[in-house]
Amino acid sequence: MDIEKVFKNNEKWIAQKLSVDANYFENLSKGQSPDILYIGCSDSRVTAEDLMGVEPGEVFVHRNIANMVISIDLNVMSVLNYSVRHLKVNHVVVCGHYFCGGVKAAMQAQDMGILNPWLRNIRDVYRLHKDELNSITDENLRYNRLVELNVQEQCVNLIKTAAIQEAYKDRGLQVHGWVFDIHSGKLIDLKIDFPKVLKDIMEIYDLGQ
Repeated sequence: MDIEKVFKNNEKWIAQKLSVDANYFENLSKGQSPDILYIGCSDSRVTAEDLMGVEPGEVFVHRNIANMVISIDLNVMSVLNYSVRHLKVNHVVVCGHYFCGGVKAAMQAQDMGILNPWLRNIRDVYRLHKDELNSITDENLRYNRLVELNVQEQCVNLIKTAAIQEAYKDRGLQVHGWVFDIHSGKLIDLKIDFPKVLKDIMEIYDLGQ
């Protein structure tokens, strides 16, 4: 890709926005009040704002390999706490996507170097759901089911945090698990029963909020 084209595209984007609203950037600079925190995959094919059809300022976005929520990852935990406790988002979404390279890499029997400790968290998801996954004979279907289960487990990881528990009690914040189907462009809601999951894990993960 020609890097100079990026700046030309930026100029076109500015002109297009100003042609619709002469005060667009002035208003944008006044601050943000997103209602959604979106935690997605870094995959270059999966851009959060495009697939949701939202404008700048409407969604707070964090992306990493395979849309992971790992309790000792200060990056995702900082984003979570800032968006929930300071921006006061009311919805937190974990969005995976079918044919995720990170999920597939986690299931390869090879040394991935610095990626090993990160991908191990996906292997842990496989271990938790081994019986179901091993019963799926088609390799692509098995990987895509692991994508769904990984989203589910990352939502559970969110629910384990103090920020989420606090916001749920204070203002009814909700956690959602989605998958993006690259083949069709559709967003699929996994319809995770957030209150039920919260109730089931609170015996162990209740942080007294």
